[in-house]
This record gives sequence, structure tokens and C-alpha cells, in this order.
Amino acid sequence: MGKSIEVVVVGGGYAGVMAANRLRQRDDVAVTVINPRQVFVPRLRLHQLVGGTHDAVVDYREVLAEGVELVVDTVSHIDAAGRTVTFEGGSIGYDYLIYAVGSLSGGPRVPGAAEFAYPIATWEAAQQLRSVLLDTPVPATVTVVGGGPVGVETAAELAEQGRSVRLVCGGLVGPALHPSARRKARKYLTGLGVEVIEGPDTSVTTVRPGAVELGDGRALGSQVTIWAVGFGVPELADRSGLSVDAAGRLLTDETLTSIDSDRIVAAGDASAPSDLPFRMSAYIAGCLGAHAADTVLARIEGRRPAPIDLAFQAMCFSFGRGAGIFQLLHKDDTAKRLYFTGLMGRKLKEYSCAASVKHLVTEANKPGAHHWPKDGEHRPALLRTRNATATSA
Repeated sequence: MGKSIEVVVVGGGYAGVMAANRLRQRDDVAVTVINPRQVFVPRLRLHQLVGGTHDAVVDYREVLAEGVELVVDTVSHIDAAGRTVTFEGGSIGYDYLIYAVGSLSGGPRVPGAAEFAYPIATWEAAQQLRSVLLDTPVPATVTVVGGGPVGVETAAELAEQGRSVRLVCGGLVGPALHPSARRKARKYLTGLGVEVIEGPDTSVTTVRPGAVELGDGRALGSQVTIWAVGFGVPELADRSGLSVDAAGRLLTDETLTSIDSDRIVAAGDASAPSDLPFRMSAYIAGCLGAHAADTVLARIEGRRPAPIDLAFQAMCFSFGRGAGIFQLLHKDDTAKRLYFTGLMGRKLKEYSCAASVKHLVTEANKPGAHHWPKDGEHRPALLRTRNATATSA
């Protein structure tokens, strides 16, 4: 059977690879992935790249399905009307496009952060930070800004190597954890020698060469400052004239279809279904990638695409190579009282990291195999509440 339907996937991360592999259920669909790197980056490992315990790359031949074409290039423009994408090496037409460009460093715009702090949200940024740390004496003070998973794991990874690390949380450490699990996280961090600064007015307000300033007026010395506060998204959709939310994510309906074109479907960190985006994570990206492919396949077959439905399961933190916290979640992404710590938590964390890649390999070998737990309750209720509030305003 000839390849009569062209699908272009912009982005080769968890969402893009999952979508590309799943589309191979049909022999008449030709799939092209356009990605700026020639290797797949398991972003859950970036803190390990910084610490030198993992290279955070996987060969695309291991995760992409046979028959999927990989173009190593950077997309500069999407022409929704003409159904073409332009990149540095040329342009390509599409019948359907999956927008899966992922995320990059973000967070509050703090004076001096762009000039004097090192981000960690991309492979290139993590590589640069790794080089900086290799040239920095071990006793020098390293300040990690951000109390979420990336900040916590980076601080722990570096402290385990004997570095002098300070973690500035700007609030609570591990705010998504159950309070008792949060206490355990503090214990692990302080046990590794990390100075944990949390509480009101502890947000970094200014980054200077050799120091950070906090909202409470303190100035703390910092030879290397690492910025691990939040994520942003590439400006491709906005630059291409597509509708985006306040953060630049592509606005879609609940089937993940762009509100501007039924030929464009979004997945992963850069998607904003119903202007109510999901939390950015590898797990969610994979689920959204699979659902985006299902939406495209439904449109090809003349079926009505289904709305996205997924339940949350767990969140995990590593504290160096010896301990972890595996926090179980309710379906609405809130923490349960149940969590695993210590060696068991570390093993479950490692299993989750490995599984994030294994799911892609399984989908490559058997397109359509990936399944995820459904909810069917919390998101519809959230949408109804949001719509009722908007109507009464």
C-alpha cells in the first residue's frame, strides 16, 4: 500500500516519539519526526548528566519505530493554511501535524538570572553546566534555585559528590509531596549536607556574579547558581500565528486538536487543552503523545476523536544514588498519604525513569500497545467549574 497520508511530528521528546510510533498502526501513513538533536534525550536524567552519573542520551534507533523518518533540524515556521513547515534545511508539507516541541527553561523573570545563573531544563544547558562544574573547585558554594523535583534532585546529586550545596526553595521544598514525605525529603537533603532554605520571602529576587539576593533581604554567596525554577515553551506556535495560552502553549480542544486547524494536534508540555494544561512531566507527555496520535488516526478514519482522559499515579524524587521518594497520587494529581522511601523509593524512581523509555520501545515494536489509567471524573468536573465561573463573571 502506498504512503498517501503525510504526518509531520515537530519534536522528538517523550510526546513526539510516542505519537510517531503509535501512528505506525496504519501502513498508509508516512511519519516524519523533525528534531534539533540526533539523539533522544530522557530528560528525567538531566540532573544525573550534571552530576556525571548518566549521559542522558539514547540512540533514536532504539526508540523510534521502523519506517519513521528522522530529520535533524529546527522548525522555524508552521504554515497552517498551506500545511507546510519550514526548517533550516528546507520545508515539508503535511496532511496532519503533531506539535510536540516540549519545554525549556522558564520560571519568573528575575534580574540577573539570564546572565549569571545556569539553567538545566535542556540537554545543551545541562552539558554546559556540567562543564562549568568540572572547572569549579569542589568546596565552592553551589546554589540551586527551585524546590521542585529538578532542583531537589540536582542539589542532592551534587551534594552526594561532596560539593557545598544550598537549595533555595522560594517556598516549600517538594511542595507537591505529602507533608510527611516532605519532612523525609528535608531529612535526606540535610543528611547529604544540603543547606535547605525555605519559607516565606525566600524566593530569589536578583542573581549577581557570586551571589543571590532573597525576598527577605538576605544576600548569599554563590560561586555557581543553578536555575531550576519552572519551565517555558518554545515560541514556534506563537511565531507561526497559532493561538496560544499566556505561557505560549498551543491552545487545543479536549481532543488535543488546535483551535485554529483540525490538521494540527498538540501533545506534551507545549499543549494547552481547553486552556487548562496538564502539569509538565514525562509521564503526562507520553500519554498525551499517544492520545494525539489516536486523534489523528480517528480523523483519518472519519471517526470522532475522543477527549483526553488520564489519571495520575505517582511522583518520584531521587536523592543521589542511594535513596528516593516514590509518592503515590490521587487521580487528580494530589498526594496520597502513601509513599515509599529509602532504597525502595530509589528503586521505584529508577524503574520509572527506565520505564519512560521502555514504553517508547514497546510502542515502536507494537504500535497501539501503550495504555494508561483513565479518570473520567476530575478533569470534566474541573472544566465544568471553570466554565461556570467564567459564565457567572
